[in-house]
Amino acid sequence: MHGSVVLGKQLTNAYYNQNLRYAYYAGCSTGGKQGMKEVQKYPEDFDGALIGAPAWWSTHQQLWQLTVGIINLPEGSPSYIPYSMFPTISNEVIRQCDASDGVVDTIIMDPKKCDFRIQALLCHPGQNTSTCLSPEQITTWQALHRPIADIHNTWIYPNFELGSDAQIPGSFGVYGTNAPSLYGTSYVSNYVLEDPSWDWKTYNYSVVQIADARNPGDTNAVDFDISPFYARGGKLLQYHGLADGLIPTGASELLYNNYLYNLTSKGINADDFYRFFLVPVMQHCSGSVGNVPWYIGGAQTIPGVYGVPGFRDREHDALLSLMAWVENDLAPDHIIPTKWKNDTDPSQGVLRQRPICKFPAQAQYAGYGDVDASNSWSCVAPA
Repeated sequence: MHGSVVLGKQLTNAYYNQNLRYAYYAGCSTGGKQGMKEVQKYPEDFDGALIGAPAWWSTHQQLWQLTVGIINLPEGSPSYIPYSMFPTISNEVIRQCDASDGVVDTIIMDPKKCDFRIQALLCHPGQNTSTCLSPEQITTWQALHRPIADIHNTWIYPNFELGSDAQIPGSFGVYGTNAPSLYGTSYVSNYVLEDPSWDWKTYNYSVVQIADARNPGDTNAVDFDISPFYARGGKLLQYHGLADGLIPTGASELLYNNYLYNLTSKGINADDFYRFFLVPVMQHCSGSVGNVPWYIGGAQTIPGVYGVPGFRDREHDALLSLMAWVENDLAPDHIIPTKWKNDTDPSQGVLRQRPICKFPAQAQYAGYGDVDASNSWSCVAPA
């Protein structure tokens, strides 16, 4: 990608017959990883980077996808949770956890504050099994919501966040194939082991060690020393949805903590150039469960809509927020996501807005005013 950036700048300078003043990057998922690689390896390429839900740890993430797929197999077994059951689970999470932030509004601001009991969905005698879970299925759900570790309890990858259940089937294989996701199986057979005949049923955690040793394609973005990006005056704005069922939110929290540890050890205040935001109930890169504000003008959002219609300012648009930080030293403490009455036609008006806060602060309701209006909320640091 670096080569394309260099050529792109040359072409832009030649076309406009003037030198580029600023360069920005915006990407999510794999695009987020590519952006992180740029920040880590080529800090001079971009003045600012807007990174969403980065798939930064391929050697673990894709083997995690393989593992969670295996957990929910074989299809039709007593422990198998049909894809059609996950919306029911999602609704139960909302029912139990909605009030954990003090406001009943279908928005779970912080899943970690909820003491969720999956046993509430346990089937009773005579109950339609399409609306409940057997003890074996509950065990499967619990396994999906635990971090993945090897037989020696060595931590491999974070778990699905509570509230991401509606999108979790996207991390499984295609229904009817009775196999895990190709993101995992093909990654191992074609890249890690270079053996197309490899059978995923033979998978064990030694494959993780091989993947780490080979890091095929140098796809991991694991150089946590981003001090050169800081030294050149770069700014990094990262976000991740709390209902992401494809890349667990915990992966971004882990990356943030790795950066923080490295920067602090060098005497650098990460806050001076790096901000991280969690978006409640946002799924992978875009969308949400229910009518929840999530749109911040990031990558992979509504096709044909640039910026945030009606709110093209740094408070509502993450890219404009990044630009204001780079060019005017206006660091963002919050961004206000928007949910329209009709996402494909914003002219019909806004349904809800609510601020997201610079991590680890969280939005807190004032106790009065419209809960769907952003000015009824403020960012509060954890006690």
